[in-house]
Amino acid sequence: MSDFILAIDQGTTGTTALVIDRSLRILGKVNVEFPQIYPQPGWVSHDPEAIWRSSQEAIAAVLRETGIDTARIAGIGITNQRETTVLWERASGKPVDHAIVWQCRRTADACKALVAAGHEGMVREKTGLPIDAYFSGTKLAWLLDQHDADRTRCMRGELAFGTIDTFLVWRLTGGAAHVTDPSNASRTMLYDINQRAWSAELCDLLRVPQSVLPTVCPSAAIYGRTRGVPGLPDGIPIAGIAGDQQAALCGQLCIEPGMAKCTYGTGAFLLMQTGAQRIESRNGLLTTVAWQVGQDFHYALEGSVFIAGAAVQWLRDGLGLIEKASDIEKLARSVPDSGGVTFVPALAGLGAPHWRPEARGLISGITRGTTAAHLARATLEGVALSCADLLEAMEKDLGRRLLELRVDGGAAANDLLMSVQADLLQCTVVRPQVIETTALGAAILAGVGIGWFASLADARASWREERRFDPELPETVGKLRSQWRLAVAKA
Repeated sequence: MSDFILAIDQGTTGTTALVIDRSLRILGKVNVEFPQIYPQPGWVSHDPEAIWRSSQEAIAAVLRETGIDTARIAGIGITNQRETTVLWERASGKPVDHAIVWQCRRTADACKALVAAGHEGMVREKTGLPIDAYFSGTKLAWLLDQHDADRTRCMRGELAFGTIDTFLVWRLTGGAAHVTDPSNASRTMLYDINQRAWSAELCDLLRVPQSVLPTVCPSAAIYGRTRGVPGLPDGIPIAGIAGDQQAALCGQLCIEPGMAKCTYGTGAFLLMQTGAQRIESRNGLLTTVAWQVGQDFHYALEGSVFIAGAAVQWLRDGLGLIEKASDIEKLARSVPDSGGVTFVPALAGLGAPHWRPEARGLISGITRGTTAAHLARATLEGVALSCADLLEAMEKDLGRRLLELRVDGGAAANDLLMSVQADLLQCTVVRPQVIETTALGAAILAGVGIGWFASLADARASWREERRFDPELPETVGKLRSQWRLAVAKA
């Protein structure tokens, strides 16, 4: 009997493999890190072979940890860092270069040129995205310029492009499947989210031959079967794919319009499900694809805070105020408030809804009485205030208030942060029992793909609440928001 799903969560710094049973309990989890490559300032690369090795090692380790019979693995679900771009040879499967990571800014000048030429309106209308080096399209164009300048190899069908999900499926199936799903395709700046297909106009604009692109399949489907993967039997179906943030939205079972989740990791990502309706943001957010299941095509609004958990890491590594990240809650609780200190954690610029890459971190309101505890509390408040800006923008776009926000990610375990977040949002914050919701979403989609669930709604019984944080009305909330707006303007 096939009782388990193997979920692969391929992230920016490491790959996690998880074994998940029919009730969506995580039976085992192993993470394997891989090196980051910084060729020059502003550039970030990964070795695709290192990603593949980390995936194989994580799979082997979690199978040892759980001791399950691999014959009982019913399917594989994949979730991934989204915009990271890989180009490889179809015949050999060998990457032609390092992958260009989503964080990489090497194509920023090319993006500025596209904006200056007047293309931003067309790109946003078709893709829901601004023209930015964040997305895959200009990364792929850069790789082709280096390795197939006249696009001859592409036109002969010798090269294949993919985001990390596509690359992993290619390797897992022994090169039999070159596929992606709409949640990942919608992050390339090459996919028309209205027509639900690769855009010939966008491909021409970026000089990307469509022959290099993968086939876009639903987020829950059997894309291919394992072949030649060490430690796994041939024939296991790969049955679910979603980009990491959309997978977390699915893992939180935010399957009705207006439901939202926030993932607190290195950054914070807030997505709101908008159902079959594409909502064009007028408040600095992205419109993206949530997923496709069967013929149901769902959209989402998305906002990103570049620095969340990374601000706590800075307190630890840069200032030495805490020994480990989890110490921040105790330190912050040792004072009743932040003592008038405001911290704007714009250590890598400001993301949505401000979109000010030139902004820098700012701490204001320091007095002779300011202590490390005040700064710790201001850091948590700064993360929560950044997320409050996102939700406020989403509510304006959607035209109604949010009543509940589901939360996940490592920093969601911080009770003080969650309590402050509820107060600032004036809505209930709900934390599930399982905060590994990214992998859980991939498993749910795979469960639909192999027939465990008839629909996403059938998985609802497996989602369990651990704690809810109801908002209060402390007098300080209005003051905090006012201080925050003044500080953001100066950052």
